[in-house]
Amino acid sequence: MPERITFPQDFLWGAATSSYQIEGAWNEDGKGESIWDRFTHTPGKIIDGSTGDVACGHYHRWEDDLDLMQAMGMQAYRFSIAWPRILPQGRGQVNQAGLDFYDRLVDGLLARGIAPFVTLYHWDLPQALEDAGGWPARATAEAFVAYADAVSARLGDRVTRWITHNEPWVAAFLGYGMGVHAPGVQDFQKAAAAAHHILLSHGWAAPVIRANSADAQVGITLNLYDVAPASPSPQDYRAARELDGFLNRWFLDPIYGRHYPQDVTAWFERVHGVQMNFVAADDVNSIAAPIDFLGVNYYTRHVVRAPDEDNAPRTIHTEDSEFTEMGWEVAPRSLFRLLNRLHFEYHIPSIYITENGAAFSDIVSEDGRVHDRRRLA
Repeated sequence: MPERITFPQDFLWGAATSSYQIEGAWNEDGKGESIWDRFTHTPGKIIDGSTGDVACGHYHRWEDDLDLMQAMGMQAYRFSIAWPRILPQGRGQVNQAGLDFYDRLVDGLLARGIAPFVTLYHWDLPQALEDAGGWPARATAEAFVAYADAVSARLGDRVTRWITHNEPWVAAFLGYGMGVHAPGVQDFQKAAAAAHHILLSHGWAAPVIRANSADAQVGITLNLYDVAPASPSPQDYRAARELDGFLNRWFLDPIYGRHYPQDVTAWFERVHGVQMNFVAADDVNSIAAPIDFLGVNYYTRHVVRAPDEDNAPRTIHTEDSEFTEMGWEVAPRSLFRLLNRLHFEYHIPSIYITENGAAFSDIVSEDGRVHDRRRLA
């Protein structure tokens, strides 16, 4: 009989969503256009033509959704604010109807005994800011601070857990480097600049949030991976170190006061021609502004073999590997390895697992239930 694991009384069980993925109401009550609205409305960008125009209808069904959360016994709920719902043009005039919606949402959570975790940015940049240069432009970081100020000033008397950004790696490198996410740009110089300005906006916004929320705990959520070499060979070790730098250390190191890792900046320049001319003198100090916790989104690991012909290392899989519907290897033990690394290498005092899980096809059986055995690690 396996040993029974008991979680401590203060362990928070919850769930997470993002505004674009659940709210719908994409152009209602004064909301502005986001880069994901523009991206999904552009023919050919989404294979099946799906959009978030309606999504789960949470904007209109939020009370029912909160009742479901309460019935499930959820203790915490992480949700994101839609920036263009608050500032339709990204800056300037505040849309009070947008703030009112999140005001009601926070009150509804607290009335049901559910702790709100607010994420200020989960990829839905106002299209007006993208038209002006997007995250590759330093001015977008400045606009983010004004947005964070508006939201935290309204909700800061009730919200104590604040996450500035969700997965800046995805927003920067999938959005501006590979072009598979909004805004669909393929320019690695812009992607690196976007990553820097997202981190800079995080550092600038943290003290603003604290000023508006007396008991604020401020953090950032990163998508992190357990990266290991496929063999003890020096070639595989170097390849794993390179991928770890790109995925993990590029964000962890500056956030925790270590500046950008030099091996990664050298790789950016050698492989992608990136010039770090977007980094101003005091930026690294701003990025390293003190934070109270790190949010970790964990989904898979990377076991890395050195490259053969191209410039990129390769992730390999063992014969007994199991995969999700997204092609990601199921590797629950790697979460333990990752958390140990964060604790011992970066000495992080507080960590929240802000996302994890496995994307499987949920088949409804004849009894009307989803028998979810594959998610039992």
